[in-house]
Amino acid sequence: MWIDLFLPKICASWVFIIDFSTFLNKFFHVRPKEQSVEWYTSIGNAAAIKKAWMGGDCQVTALLRLEGIEKSFPGVQALKSCKLELLPGEVHALVGENGAGKSTLMKIATGVYSKDAGRIVYKGKEIELPNARAARDYGISMIHQELNLLPHLTIAQNMYLGREPKKLGFLVDDQELNRRAGKQLEEMNLKLDPKTLVSELSVAKQQMVEIAKALSFRSEVLIMDEPTAALTDAEIRDLFRIMAQLKRQGVGIIYISHRMEELRQISDRITVMRDGAYVDTVETKQVGTDQIIRMMVGRELSRTPGLAPVDPEAETVLEVKGLSRGKELQDIHFQLKKGEILGFAGLMGAGRTEVARAIFGADPVDRGEIIVHGKNASIKHPHDAVRAGIGYLSEDRKSFGVLVDMDVASNIAMASYHRYRNPIGFMKESRINQTAAHYVKSLSIKTPGIGQKVKFLSGGNQQKVVIGKWLNRDCDVLIFDEPTRGIDVGAKNEIYKLLENLAAEGKAIMMISSELPEILRMSHRVIVMCEGRITGELAAEEATQEEIMKYATMRSNMM
Repeated sequence: MWIDLFLPKICASWVFIIDFSTFLNKFFHVRPKEQSVEWYTSIGNAAAIKKAWMGGDCQVTALLRLEGIEKSFPGVQALKSCKLELLPGEVHALVGENGAGKSTLMKIATGVYSKDAGRIVYKGKEIELPNARAARDYGISMIHQELNLLPHLTIAQNMYLGREPKKLGFLVDDQELNRRAGKQLEEMNLKLDPKTLVSELSVAKQQMVEIAKALSFRSEVLIMDEPTAALTDAEIRDLFRIMAQLKRQGVGIIYISHRMEELRQISDRITVMRDGAYVDTVETKQVGTDQIIRMMVGRELSRTPGLAPVDPEAETVLEVKGLSRGKELQDIHFQLKKGEILGFAGLMGAGRTEVARAIFGADPVDRGEIIVHGKNASIKHPHDAVRAGIGYLSEDRKSFGVLVDMDVASNIAMASYHRYRNPIGFMKESRINQTAAHYVKSLSIKTPGIGQKVKFLSGGNQQKVVIGKWLNRDCDVLIFDEPTRGIDVGAKNEIYKLLENLAAEGKAIMMISSELPEILRMSHRVIVMCEGRITGELAAEEATQEEIMKYATMRSNMM
């Protein structure tokens, strides 16, 4: 009897404490000095109360509910009656193949896109989000898959852009700005100077700054789109620690990722989307990875038969001798044969991308030789590399791979425009369109047409457009830097098959990847780097994750 009388009041009291804490935070900026894990634990959260006190019977108002959301773009319906519910203190994973509509749905939830139909309900009340600022004012923030920082500004200036602290009523208080940013970075265990220019940071560090910026809004709904794509294992652990802390505070997190092992580690529930439609929502602990993948792709994934062996007598297409630049690259030597996939492994900052950019002429070198088809190639600029038959797919496709405001056809033809000019200098549009249509079909690029702007494609389909650009150029050497970053499991298989086919056709492929299973699966040989040096070279039959990690951590003072 006493349970019926008192437990609902206890539950309501806890919710009152949470709401009162939120009221203080928003209107009086009263917060504990450090917001420790213990403090978050002490206030509890609605989801925990529901489970611990009421055995699931206490009604907890969802932080965010999306109901019957629909959205169309020119020529394609992106979302069809989609729904999602986020509870307080929950990490809710959102999964699906590229083009499934995940990012579009979240852009509607954050006011970036307007919905064509449906309802957005925030804390029990239907709301409209005309723009991203309105969403942030409600407490909804998103960390986008593509970086959106301004490179010419400092970390602190990016984090507090448009809300800088002032002195004398109108002057920016730089000291206070840097103090606030420094405190936020310190809470995330990031050893970064808030006065550092963003242009001086690696992709991984810029991603962490994006996360710090979103957290600085003290949002109650935080949406993370592939936040760990460019992070090291240590940085991922730091991120998960922060997410656990936010859960204890009652923050709801929507987590978009293609990494199944991460979802099982960090999420409470998983919502699956396919082809712009809602499929199902399941408890993470109650489903297996294979079941999630089947719901995502709607089919069983076929296994690739493996790499064809490289002919021992095959031509050496690319040879690098003594490539060096300061401490970033130290005496790099390797050979790449026709029909070979040479994997480059190592931890973040090992120098793998620096090698690729040096070979492609994007960065200068102090000394060294680059030999293509037995002839010394003088590569001072990317134009020189392209003329030598080298194509480079950058890890940062948005900055260096595609022109997002141009259409698919223009991007595919970009590196080969000289082929499409008539004698008086005009472009042969029909030939460009014919070529683009060929690669859209052969690479299974999901687009309503070759005239679609690339910015409206998913990340994985943007990557396929970059691949099409270099295949159209018919380069003999292809450098793939993180080729499957941000790509779902179904599209990964397609990329793997594509790489295998290119190698079978005689292309020489240099593949950089931070995913060891990918390196082991897709490489004839593996070169391992640490601190700008090659520390090991392994044949496919010798390579294991343990052996690669041994060489990847072999610092100069250990040799």
